[in-house]
Amino acid sequence: MYEVTIIKSFSAAHLLAEIGGKCEELHGHNFKVEVTVGAQELNSEGILIDFRLVKKWLKDILDKMDHQHLNNLPFFAGKNPSSENIAHYVYREMQAKTKTSGVAVLRVKVWESENAAVTYSE
Repeated sequence: MYEVTIIKSFSAAHLLAEIGGKCEELHGHNFKVEVTVGAQELNSEGILIDFRLVKKWLKDILDKMDHQHLNNLPFFAGKNPSSENIAHYVYREMQAKTKTSGVAVLRVKVWESENAAVTYSE
């Protein structure tokens, strides 16, 4: 299995309802997102996928959240915009973008601080 991982960041605010503590108040993070895609075989050029393409896909997804109040975004309607739900959202969006690329999304990791991260995979 070959894997490519791309890391990008975005900044956003959110509040997490009904979990208790300070996180129920509006606060922000500089999130770091790692997306890993993979496949068993390389393409005809001898690479898994062009890094630039995966970077563009991730940028397009994160641009929708960058400098936003995540609770107000439609894709988080009715749910907490937690790091877990951010990872799930990015995973689903990346799945849609990789459909015809020859690679699959393996995992998405979202860091909300330098020492706290969540990973989502299927």
